[in-house]
Amino acid sequence: MQFGMTEEQSMIVETTRAFVEKELYPHELEVERSGHLDMEVIKDIQKKAMEAGLYAANMPEEVGGAGLDTLSWLMYEKELGRANYALHWTGVARPSNILLAGTEEQKEKYLFPCMKGEKWDCLAMTEPDAGSDLRGMKATARQDGDDWILNGTKHFISHADIADFAICFMATGVDDTPRGPKKKITAFFVDKGTPGFEVRAGYGNVSHRGYTNAVLEFDDCRLPSSAILGEVDKGFDVANTWLGATRLQVAATCLGRADRALQHAVEYAAERKQFGQQIGKFQGVSFKLADMALELKAANLLTWEAGWKFDQGSVTESDMSMAKLKATEMLAMVADEAIQIHGGMGLMDELPLERIWRDARVERIWEGTSEIQRHIISREMLRALGG
Repeated sequence: MQFGMTEEQSMIVETTRAFVEKELYPHELEVERSGHLDMEVIKDIQKKAMEAGLYAANMPEEVGGAGLDTLSWLMYEKELGRANYALHWTGVARPSNILLAGTEEQKEKYLFPCMKGEKWDCLAMTEPDAGSDLRGMKATARQDGDDWILNGTKHFISHADIADFAICFMATGVDDTPRGPKKKITAFFVDKGTPGFEVRAGYGNVSHRGYTNAVLEFDDCRLPSSAILGEVDKGFDVANTWLGATRLQVAATCLGRADRALQHAVEYAAERKQFGQQIGKFQGVSFKLADMALELKAANLLTWEAGWKFDQGSVTESDMSMAKLKATEMLAMVADEAIQIHGGMGLMDELPLERIWRDARVERIWEGTSEIQRHIISREMLRALGG
């Protein structure tokens, strides 16, 4: 593994950071104070992102994406992660890689419009009674002739309010295993406006203002068999094949926010004077800065290593869990210490620190809680010894 960036990676980082600072930062305060991201702003950012070659950069070249390797993509995600989440996720959209699993007809209907910025997708897995335990989902799909009938509820579904369709994972049967019955899961494309499919406003959220969540209700929602993504009862296979790096994406965006918070803290510690000297010269502040830099570097290295191993085909679940766990918990620490160094000013919305602090909280929950990541890491260790 090489620790230096290639010329191409340096260009990706510089281009993305310049875009974030010029096109996203100016909108942050309005989105944070209003909790709303105007569609006109989204479309303007979207157009500029396409012109800069940053839109859908996570996707392969053959479908119109940038074709970045995983490590380069994570560096790009880190730079985007510096800004308000709604601005970079919606305006500089990265369609879900799971769309690549579709048939040619499905790609024409769903993937390519997303690549062109004509549509947005959303993923629907989580339910009120089935968060980390996806096998416990209660929303069902039953076959009725050539059709399927969907019933149940999904919640915490990100940006479903603006999505044109949802990729919904539904229970379609039960498997008897030595450890007891396990739900069979199938993935479906569900277009907004389909009878029996309703998108309701979700919950107010302390993190990521402007980035909404919704409740999806299915009431005898009838779909043709052509709406199935992948194979019947193989929904987890599709998800595991195409969604494996999402934990690394979370880790990378956390790195960007932590880096921004640390820079604010360093600058303030160098400029602010108390008792006749810079506060950065006081051990109570200087040691905080050192610890913040140490934790950020450790999280960077874990994330870049996992990205590099992903491209080599040698990454493990533990590698990705370690990166996600370290980066999300590091961000919480760095954001908190940055505010402490700034004192009362750190809590004012004139600075991005209080936003970064609030946003940090959700990262230890979505895409697998910190407890789930620790379970994955320890499970892999024990399995090596027959545990």
